[in-house]
Amino acid sequence: MPQLFIGLALYGFSMAVMVRAALGLSPWSVLNEGLEKHTSLSFGTLTAVVGVSVLLLWIPLRQRPTFGTSANIVVIAFSSDLGLTLIPEGLALPERVGLLLAGIFANALSVAVYVGARFGPGPRDGLMTGASALTGRSLRVVRTFIEVSVLAIGWLLGGGVGLGTVLYALAVGPVTQFFLPRFAYTSPHVTGSRPSS
Repeated sequence: MPQLFIGLALYGFSMAVMVRAALGLSPWSVLNEGLEKHTSLSFGTLTAVVGVSVLLLWIPLRQRPTFGTSANIVVIAFSSDLGLTLIPEGLALPERVGLLLAGIFANALSVAVYVGARFGPGPRDGLMTGASALTGRSLRVVRTFIEVSVLAIGWLLGGGVGLGTVLYALAVGPVTQFFLPRFAYTSPHVTGSRPSS
């Protein structure tokens, strides 16, 4: 269980790092930042609100939340707001580029850590897998459709789209794939992976 919380905390913090880089965000962060411009809620609070809203879409998909799903909403919301409190705004461009690269790397690493803990999908991942099962479309097609849609809505709301958005799309998958086998949980007593709770 510590691996789950470490991964989720790192994920939320990496989101804050990319926000402070101000060079472009991941699709869901673009949506959160866009919503932030139109509400009085913090970035982290909006990640939780969006997460709970996405959970409502699980109902027709017959997906069931797990402990990991709830932890995903709470821990990421808290750690992203904490990161935004600790990291100053208005940094020089070289520092922002460094933050962007560090944020993308940390985000991909964190996905490997919390997915490897095998406590169930987060709201957005569950939406993707549920929609894929319902429609018969591949995970790649469904994920691309969802993230492009989210990115477009977030951009229209004023969320930050830029070079970082492109770099994130290109880098997060390969980096996550590299680290995932190193963090995948396997029981020391039973052959095979631990089932999702």
